[in-house]
Amino acid sequence: MTSQSYLSELFSLDGRVAVVTGGSSGIGRAITEALARAGASVVVVARREAELTRTVDALTAQGCRAAWVSADLATTEGVRTAGEQAAAAFGEPDILVNCAGVNLRPPMGELDEDVWDTTMAVNLKAPYLLGRRFGPGMAERGFGRIIHITSQQAHRAFVQSGAYGVSKGGLESLARSQAEAWSPYGVTCNTLVPGFVMTPLNARISGDPEKVAALAARTMAGRNGLPEDFAGAAVFLASRASAYVTGQSVFVDGGFSVH
Repeated sequence: MTSQSYLSELFSLDGRVAVVTGGSSGIGRAITEALARAGASVVVVARREAELTRTVDALTAQGCRAAWVSADLATTEGVRTAGEQAAAAFGEPDILVNCAGVNLRPPMGELDEDVWDTTMAVNLKAPYLLGRRFGPGMAERGFGRIIHITSQQAHRAFVQSGAYGVSKGGLESLARSQAEAWSPYGVTCNTLVPGFVMTPLNARISGDPEKVAALAARTMAGRNGLPEDFAGAAVFLASRASAYVTGQSVFVDGGFSVH
């Protein structure tokens, strides 16, 4: 067996279908491209049609199979519609990546119910609903990969974690519950845990050079994260190579969490 065929056997996503929420920007955009270039047909789910079109056009230009669905994941009906439209593009998915999120973090004393409800709806309920929509089918077919993107705030409180940290902690618990339910049937469920990554979601902090430098100093790698740092980990968790990895939180943070 050549090295190329061995690597393909482990990591190729040829013939797989992936759905990536929040896949048109930041970490989600990098994961979308990684899965597509590894061979998967990818459906990108997000709100803004302009970003969705740019993402899919760029992938198509590289010879990848990609489609997009514009959806509001803050409502139950929006999530259900997104799930049906996503499945209609290339068929029922083998891979679900939940990367869509909102980062609303007022001081705890000013955290009102609207911010709480919106945060939980997008960051936690939408992944639950999409998992319920796609997970049983994955289990019936004997293969599935569910990957959630969480946060350091799922494990520690800092920078006004508020409802955001609670939602991400819940998302890691959801992954473990999904793993318990579906791993016996070939469906692994894991989370990727970023450190501080320079993305639009973190614009509030990335505009402050002192804070950016301080966060980089907390890492072992000596720098903050970039979206492309998640490509390899995402392909690994989406592929056959990770068949015995489930219910885990995989930190992609340059050593931030252990320094």
